[in-house]
Amino acid sequence: MSVAIRLSRGGSKKRPYYKVVVSNSRSPRDGKYLEQVGTYNPLLAKDDANRVRLVEDRVRYWIGVGAQPTDRVARMLDKAGIKERAATSNPQKGEPGKKAKERAEDKAEKLREAEEAAAAAAAAPAPEEAAPEVAEEAPAEAAPAEETSNEATPNSDAGDDAAAAGGESTQEATEG
Repeated sequence: MSVAIRLSRGGSKKRPYYKVVVSNSRSPRDGKYLEQVGTYNPLLAKDDANRVRLVEDRVRYWIGVGAQPTDRVARMLDKAGIKERAATSNPQKGEPGKKAKERAEDKAEKLREAEEAAAAAAAAPAPEEAAPEVAEEAPAEAAPAEETSNEATPNSDAGDDAAAAGGESTQEATEG
């Protein structure tokens, strides 16, 4: 029979409380256990002495007999100085996933294209800068001509204001 030192959950919904138990590894999480060797209350502050309570001599006995602690319990035992735990390292933990890498590559490619376009635009407009100044003067001359030709016509709104003041619309006047 393989024996495990693990957490057995108690407490109510959203208020967890765990017993550190020694049990058969095939039994359910909250099921029958051989012995309770401590408690763990995650709701207490991390520096609180009652957060993790272990019966040290019983834990040492069970480890000596061959009980294997779960990862979480092994962390607790290491912190209490009962059993040394080898540090685990996952070098791929912070690495983004496949889709995120593709998005980053697409974004970098679009940025490169935009920079190339900006560089090309910065190199080419030097001869074209003189032409816009001439183009700016031409619309300035055309603007007064438009104002003078903006006289009242049958389809324009300019005559509507005068007719509306008199109580008649321009359409009725033209029809009848």
